[in-house]
Amino acid sequence: MDEKRATARIVKVNHAGEYGAIRIYRAQLWMARRFYPDLVPFLSDTLGHEIKHCALFRQAMPSRQTRPCRVMALWGNGGYVLGLITALCGRQGVWLCTAAVEATVHRHLEDQLQFLQNRDAELFNLIDSIQAEELSHLHHAEERIEATGLLAKTITWTITLSTEAVIWLSTWRDSSRMAKLLKPTV
Repeated sequence: MDEKRATARIVKVNHAGEYGAIRIYRAQLWMARRFYPDLVPFLSDTLGHEIKHCALFRQAMPSRQTRPCRVMALWGNGGYVLGLITALCGRQGVWLCTAAVEATVHRHLEDQLQFLQNRDAELFNLIDSIQAEELSHLHHAEERIEATGLLAKTITWTITLSTEAVIWLSTWRDSSRMAKLLKPTV
């Protein structure tokens, strides 16, 4: 795998992912303002983080000769629909969605950090700083999940699988190749 191309795709998919997250949290925030006002502070703060992250990845694109992802509409529209549907499922839907998305993102960020460690210090530091906020979103949601039945597991599995699929499509399988390349040999 060409390292320069892989680094460019990391920036591209992270930018797209942040855009999708913005759309998820905007839809959830819209619903929360009407039905779950206690969720508004978390969703507002989290949305602010995602907007900042998206801008930082967009700023990192030119120096790595990359442009926004070709499937941005999939990230945006999919994120909005996901946010709306999970918010319609109630507070637990919001927490399950946040936990599933952020856990998937965390796994990919870990792979990216390992890949970038000795290749692109600036991007490594950017992702490392963003990962801390993403982990706080994950932990906040996990602490509030009460639903553990079949429906909750199905929602989590569906969101995780969908997030993985969009990441895979957006990186043209480089995410799979990178994970395989970084896997320790036994």
